Amino acid sequence: MSVLKSAIRTSDEEFRLRYATNRQLAQELRERQQAARYDRPARDLQRMAGHGKLLPRQRLEKLLDPGTPFLELSTLAGNMAGEGASPSASCITGIGIVAGREVMIHADDSTVKGGAWYPLTVKKIVRCLEIALENHLPVVHLCDSAGGFLQLQSDVFPDKHMAGRIFRNQSLLSKRGIKQLALVFGHCTAGGAYIPALSDYNVIVRGTGAVFLAGPPLVKAATGAIVSADDLGGADLHTRTSGTCDYPAASELDAIRIGREIVAQWEPARKTPIAMASPDAPLYDPDELYGILPDTIKKGFDMREVIARLVDGSRFHEYQPNYGPTLVCGYASIWGHRIGILANNGVLFNDSTLKGAHFIELCNQNNTPMLFLQNITGYMVGQTYEAAGITKDGAKMIMAQACSHVPKFTVMCHASFGAGNYGMCGRAFDSRFLFSWPNHQIGVMGGEQAANTLAEVKLRQLERDGIAYGPEDLARVREETLQAYQQQLSAYHSTSELWDDGLLDPVDTRNALGISIAAALNAPFGEPGYGVLRL
Repeated sequence: MSVLKSAIRTSDEEFRLRYATNRQLAQELRERQQAARYDRPARDLQRMAGHGKLLPRQRLEKLLDPGTPFLELSTLAGNMAGEGASPSASCITGIGIVAGREVMIHADDSTVKGGAWYPLTVKKIVRCLEIALENHLPVVHLCDSAGGFLQLQSDVFPDKHMAGRIFRNQSLLSKRGIKQLALVFGHCTAGGAYIPALSDYNVIVRGTGAVFLAGPPLVKAATGAIVSADDLGGADLHTRTSGTCDYPAASELDAIRIGREIVAQWEPARKTPIAMASPDAPLYDPDELYGILPDTIKKGFDMREVIARLVDGSRFHEYQPNYGPTLVCGYASIWGHRIGILANNGVLFNDSTLKGAHFIELCNQNNTPMLFLQNITGYMVGQTYEAAGITKDGAKMIMAQACSHVPKFTVMCHASFGAGNYGMCGRAFDSRFLFSWPNHQIGVMGGEQAANTLAEVKLRQLERDGIAYGPEDLARVREETLQAYQQQLSAYHSTSELWDDGLLDPVDTRNALGISIAAALNAPFGEPGYGVLRL
């Protein structure tokens, strides 16, 4: 493969301006992540200590193999919901190494409302188990939850993808032979009781761990009986009498020790073979990504410069380099794993769309996983392009991408607008993992276009109602619309709503993708096949 040649000059003023802007965005991201992970009221920390409990991240640290990476997912879920009442959506999820095995980890965060499940908590746990199902990853649950947050129960309990989906996914994991272990550190209340009950193995800490469908207050309200949490669902009851739990543990550290011994007995994953090469670092410094990315959403950049700082040795075999230039396609490796890359270099025209559809077919034919690097304003619009079949050609690309049988990975590098999001494997199209950068914006259209469109609609309404307006009214309506829309476009809004699997500092992207690709190879690839392509 050829080594990509970079045209970046780090001494240029434009590079320095972009670098300063994006470096600041990365710093803000890290500060927000730090706060979501560790900033808790002192009373909650004291309560945990008073019960002799480790903090959730201390449990995680003890569970993971020393010196191994942990790919945390959706750290900032819930960061813009409910005035930040549920940092990280009240739980920790991610991929780590336990006893030499890759596992998905779900850990309740009992420093937030006793680990109660908010709507976004449920969404995050459901997504965590979907990833485990898709990638055949064993799951370790670190349980310590008060159950559903009752004030928001209508957004937690009844619908298809709410709390019941957690237990449905657990059942499917077991059916498919994908192992689960639950370590019960605190209460598993109401629906949460089914997490250890549906796990293949579980360990319960004596004195603090408890599993029950209704806790002591509800039992008293329903039956009049007064019973302690330990007598109702503690370690001795469930390991000696009910058989709901397997192993009693004397302490949290003892539970973690037993859990690690259990995982060590599990059969190691058999990876799906793909083309591999010896991994080596990119030729160009990933730190330069800060100076490559624009400082506003309106500016463009050459995606080859990004590829050169993500892939092994900055080597890239570009497919059809002279055709459909607004979509860059080609082959590279990340941490030794061969992948096909589709990256936007502008709006998708007919030729770039057909090129993308064909390249997707080639990747599927060769069992090559695909990486989509999004910076897309959409498919080209207008009478000329409609007459040339842009809708039909876009449908070909969407069909080829949606029906792919190889794993797909997506990084939102900048803009993601309109149907371009679909063709480039947006959230609806089952990327094994989808990450965003802090400069990312996503919406039906860009903020300026949306503000102009919505302002025009509003002014037509005023005209129909016979209400006079002047230029200042137009400017006011447009500005109000733009401000409201811009907030919805932001990367922090999208990650808060779990439209991605987490925000990444651009310089961390290569490692995150390496872990993700390796995890995806635990599952066999699907069967090839397509629907109807409108020719």
